Amino acid sequence: MRSLSLCLLLSTFILFAYPLFAQQKSIEIERKTVHTSRLQQNIKIDGSFDEASWQNASMVTGFTERTPDNGKPQPLAYQTTVKVLYDDTGLYIAARTLDPSVTTLARELKERDQIGNSDFFAVTLNPYNDRQQSMMFVVQASGAQADAKLIINANDDFSWNAVWYSAVAMDAEGWNVEMRIPYSELRFPKESSGVWGVNFISQNQRLQSQYTWNFVDNTTGSFMLYDGEMTGLTNISPPVRLSLLPYFSSYVNHYQNKTTTNINGGMDLKYGLSDAFTLDVTLIPDFGQANFDESVLNLGPFEQQFEENRSFFTEGTELFNKGDLFYSRRVGGRPSTQPQISGQEQVVENPEKVKLFNAVKISGRTKKGLGIGLFNGITEKMQAVLYDPSTKTQREVVTEPWSNYNVLVLDQRFGSNSSVSLVNTNVLREGNFRDANVTALLADITDRTNTWNYFGNLKQSIVRNGEATYGTEALLGAGKVSGEHRYNASVNLRTKEYNIDDLGFTGGNNFISYFGNYSYRILKPSARFNNLSYNLKLTLTNRLEPALYSIFSIHQTLSFTDKKFQNYGMGLLLHPYGQNNIYEPRTFGRHLRVPAMVNPWIFYNSDERKKFSYGGYTEIYVYDQSGRVRYVSELNARLRLSERFSVGYEFDYDIHLQDQGFVSRENTQIYMGERDIHTFVNTLSSQYAFNEKMSLSLDFRHYYSGVSYEKFFTLNQDGSLKPSTYGMNHDGSSNFWNIDLRYSWWFAPGSQLTLLYRNAAENYLPYVVGGIKDNFDAFFQQPMLNNLSLKITYFLDYNRIKQAFKK
Repeated sequence: MRSLSLCLLLSTFILFAYPLFAQQKSIEIERKTVHTSRLQQNIKIDGSFDEASWQNASMVTGFTERTPDNGKPQPLAYQTTVKVLYDDTGLYIAARTLDPSVTTLARELKERDQIGNSDFFAVTLNPYNDRQQSMMFVVQASGAQADAKLIINANDDFSWNAVWYSAVAMDAEGWNVEMRIPYSELRFPKESSGVWGVNFISQNQRLQSQYTWNFVDNTTGSFMLYDGEMTGLTNISPPVRLSLLPYFSSYVNHYQNKTTTNINGGMDLKYGLSDAFTLDVTLIPDFGQANFDESVLNLGPFEQQFEENRSFFTEGTELFNKGDLFYSRRVGGRPSTQPQISGQEQVVENPEKVKLFNAVKISGRTKKGLGIGLFNGITEKMQAVLYDPSTKTQREVVTEPWSNYNVLVLDQRFGSNSSVSLVNTNVLREGNFRDANVTALLADITDRTNTWNYFGNLKQSIVRNGEATYGTEALLGAGKVSGEHRYNASVNLRTKEYNIDDLGFTGGNNFISYFGNYSYRILKPSARFNNLSYNLKLTLTNRLEPALYSIFSIHQTLSFTDKKFQNYGMGLLLHPYGQNNIYEPRTFGRHLRVPAMVNPWIFYNSDERKKFSYGGYTEIYVYDQSGRVRYVSELNARLRLSERFSVGYEFDYDIHLQDQGFVSRENTQIYMGERDIHTFVNTLSSQYAFNEKMSLSLDFRHYYSGVSYEKFFTLNQDGSLKPSTYGMNHDGSSNFWNIDLRYSWWFAPGSQLTLLYRNAAENYLPYVVGGIKDNFDAFFQQPMLNNLSLKITYFLDYNRIKQAFKK
């Protein structure tokens, strides 16, 4: 009944909000026009612009500063000019930027899709000219490429990769960029009007200034809202979008005096089902070279959430991220169950990860703004092998059956910055294992002046494990999203049964939270600052069942960038009435009382344009309890030894003194412990770029955390603690060690060779080691994994192959 009421409330909100906004007058935006003409001869992409076609092409200029001084004209001494041509296969772009000190041009050379300390030129293209689905192509002064899909109100998606061509050239007065973008990397309708959305970006790193051809107002709306227009495209047709990416990989593994080898092969396929929709398939995938996970000693009530490092699950997934229901690490993650051991049985084999058999994505958006996304993944059955020495027999236990993971998204965009979405995730497992289904209705509506935003969602989870369990989440809020003064308020509710963990990440449930937020931003530079931002956030959270106050927090933050481009920040977090932690006891209906707390923090980052830059962060949590305190700090430094070679280091420490947390439960008795926790993390990264297509990188991380218990308690019904004689040992220390040494070579367009050496180890000891030397002595007695792998992927494009056969 509650779900039905919430659904009716959200539906009514959408129905009333849409016609109200439709009557408003849209924000007035001046749109410049660049005219492109058809190419009459072949062009060599070399950055020289010496072909006659370039001399006759129309030219545009008149860039305007986006940051830091929004609206200021680009100085003539740094003027950027752009020309655009086209033919039956793609677009050609020539951009020239003047620079009176070209010898000091920032040109740090980084890997593909990494923006270094470098000037760059970029173009954003939107063939549908709907100001909502642009693609960006970036060429840095070093020659390195980057490409991304722009996402409204979110970070640009640089995991998207296209195959296109570029070159740079320099002379005494400036530098040139020449680009060719094949139509096969774009989506556009067959019956195109010939008018595309476009904008050009010029970044001057030395001045820390960014300019755009069509003015972008930082105070209102998203970047894509301010597209200019490109005219003149006639008689072009979208090509067949079909490409294959077969791969070959080989591994040599050495662990515990045993050496094993294996060879893998598979393929990724992309096919344009229509001008707007693309099919992505991965067959027999191999993610063995994905970046390592940053594991920690987790003492909290929730599992650690890892970043997604597998390319298939990061590229082109913006639709599937709607509603935060899809945690892709569930697909091919850990088995959902563990074997039940009886008697003298021993574990012979127990796979830690589920093998992904294949995965498919279909995504795109219609001319009327309807985005459709479909994901389907199938994982194989995993079995543990147990051996009983008393009977000399072994048996197999299924820890994860054959499973099917499915995500469906329908996202209708309207207006300049609004959408309504329906999302469904579904997990089906073979046999008697549990199944799950989650459905969500989402609304994000911004008025036509891009001043007010109204948002809400309703989600229902269903878990079937013998019998069905239904849970609900609802969110409703509104706020002002433009200008110097911004504010919003919202309310968020989750029932105790809400659970999306089969294909999502739930975290907490059984709460209702009220949020209020105010922010003040200065975007125009002043005598002292380039920008300044102040934020105040108030949060009140109560437990739903049984009803209980949980926490009230006040969080203030202030950050600014000075005229030397040094970044400062500070803040203060208050829990003035303490907290009733409803999750730490790991038992429904129970809570742990946490005293009032004050948490000041501060950070600083130096000017990153300099060869040596550094920064730091420190905070302290002081509780209204004698001796209870937490210290957190981070120190980082980056040294750019040359435009090709850079080294970065970071040291983090986190020290809890007299922290209190869960240790064990026996029948109805819950035991808590008072503990000291010391955590230290060292990370080192280095990169050497031989050229824009070849690089060598090193990533190192060592994590140590030790916990020692001083006292034990039983948890009272009112959340207080009573001293206990509980005497089990829960002291412990963990080490995680990772080294990745990676050589990468883009040896042909879209084709890559990667050679990776990986060294990894981890341990857990049931005691705290006394010092650094003792810790490493104990740690290095543990076996280490040494892995050497080679992976080669080769890009095969239907249109290139077809053209080659014609020649």
